[in-house]
Amino acid sequence: MTRLLLASAAAVLAALPALAQDSSAEGRPVLTVYTYDSFISEWGPGPEIEKRFEAQCGCDLRFVAAGDGAALLGRLRLEGARSDADVVLGLDTSLTAVAAETGLFAPHGLSPALDLPVDWSDDTFLPYDWGWFAFVYDRTRLKNPPASFEELLNAPEDLKVVIEDPRSSTPGMGLLLWVKSLYGDDAGAAWARLKPHVVTVTSGWTEAYGMFLDGEADMVFSYTTSPAYHLIAEGDDTKAAAAFAEGNYLQVEVAAKLKSTDQPELADAFLAFMLTDAFQDVIPTTNWMYPAVTPESGLPEGFDTLVTPAKSLLVPAGDVPALRDEAMAEWQAGLSR
Repeated sequence: MTRLLLASAAAVLAALPALAQDSSAEGRPVLTVYTYDSFISEWGPGPEIEKRFEAQCGCDLRFVAAGDGAALLGRLRLEGARSDADVVLGLDTSLTAVAAETGLFAPHGLSPALDLPVDWSDDTFLPYDWGWFAFVYDRTRLKNPPASFEELLNAPEDLKVVIEDPRSSTPGMGLLLWVKSLYGDDAGAAWARLKPHVVTVTSGWTEAYGMFLDGEADMVFSYTTSPAYHLIAEGDDTKAAAAFAEGNYLQVEVAAKLKSTDQPELADAFLAFMLTDAFQDVIPTTNWMYPAVTPESGLPEGFDTLVTPAKSLLVPAGDVPALRDEAMAEWQAGLSR
């Protein structure tokens, strides 16, 4: 039996080159887009966007998952100009300055009219969605959520939160920069005050949100748009996000073209497609973020129930590298006290 299985496996492996040849024989050029895992999950925007773009490009759009946003950039830095990627989708403003320093990216050449809550000017990195970070809670379990960062830090120790690691997660980096932008040189002390509330630090958003849904924490670091998923997809209005009095930190997710692409026209076409309704109206109910360009049909019903922070906080992308090491050291020291 074992021999038969090995023989069958060998036959399948032997057929793979033939299958690949058949695919290339279709004559369709391939556009390879590196992105983060959840973007191309079965519930993410990737499958529908792939179908819509291929319907008009005459190409084979191939998404490649590369972990979270930070891992995505790490892979690109390792691969360099030899990378198979034509486009990268899934970095944010905490990573773009470092990404630009690699010299791997080309200007997008577009002048889009974006619907962001902040001014935007970047000739390389093009936004495709955005959202405010927030602590999300269950209204049935937490009756009086903190209304400010100070209230969170001063809350009774039995208020527990799950947060993400800034070394591997863009939400984790967002929280790191949020604390740094609010507390400056006292950020380390702020992390020490938060420590009694932290159940654990997860490597990514998915693990953190799963722990929250399993009831292992009162709040999870996520987005103001996260309750929209529960409301629209599950008919559950028990989840809510806290808008803090000091303002909530903003995340703008971006894509960019690689200089080394062997499909520059297709890469340009994809970036232009990214700002059309065909792409943007997929975002709100799959990536559960605000689209960078509001579709003509508007936002889905249910988004009007979400909290809107009074202030958007965002460290300019060019300032992040100078803050990163100091902020990271404060985070590690504060949580280890």
